[in-house]
Amino acid sequence: MNLINKTAIVTGAGQGIGAAIVKKLSENGARVAAMDLNIENVKSVIQSLKGKHLALQCNVGKSKDVINAVRKAREVFGRLDYVVNCAGIGQAKGDGSEKFYEAMNKKNDEIAKNGKSNTFVDHLIHMEDEGWETVLSVNLNGAFYTCREAVRIMAEDNNAGSIVNISSTSAQSGEGSPHYVTSKSALIGLTRQLARELAPRGIRVNAVAPGPTNTPIMNGLPQEWITSMEQSVPLGRMADPSEVANSVAYLLSDEASFVTGSILVANGGSYYF
Repeated sequence: MNLINKTAIVTGAGQGIGAAIVKKLSENGARVAAMDLNIENVKSVIQSLKGKHLALQCNVGKSKDVINAVRKAREVFGRLDYVVNCAGIGQAKGDGSEKFYEAMNKKNDEIAKNGKSNTFVDHLIHMEDEGWETVLSVNLNGAFYTCREAVRIMAEDNNAGSIVNISSTSAQSGEGSPHYVTSKSALIGLTRQLARELAPRGIRVNAVAPGPTNTPIMNGLPQEWITSMEQSVPLGRMADPSEVANSVAYLLSDEASFVTGSILVANGGSYYF
């Protein structure tokens, strides 16, 4: 996959899948504007990479931050070819996660002792507005803001491009928290709508739906849940972030020149779209 002389923006680039994507695109010759709320993380990601890259601090949940960062990338590199919306969170203050995990642990303990449980594992009823809105702001609004500003630039420059949104297998399975599943499902709808709208401009839009992946977002989950997820994957393990990055690089590249509006599932066979 030859990405030489191409310029990419990657959000959520400071760790996990985002960092792996930055490295993969760099290895294939692209210049990358790595965007993340934690500027030190993205500086660390790009410091050892060959070529010219850019670290940008950006809160993707704020449209002004996104506009400034995307415009800065274009100013530095002179063009914009690729966009990867990887910024995402699974939990937020006020989203009821603590009570959810407490109930899950209680239920598991009761089943282990008695073979059954009457405990309800609720999440929705404990979720406050702040928790819901924070996750949607990052996972969905952030992708929208980034796509919008990137396409504005591509249109100004009359430059065809390629966009990849990072969704999740949870969009198909429904497994996970209400705000996370909703945001990742909505990304698929956004991907498909934009693919149709932007096709006349030569801009392709696709999504990758990873399954359980060994990233820092897993650190907030109980070990029993992680073990259960691994056991449910036909390949018997979580993905490495580099494996997801390979899928992203393919969709961005000319190797996928006739692919748009598609969801590439990288989940070890867990669910099929």
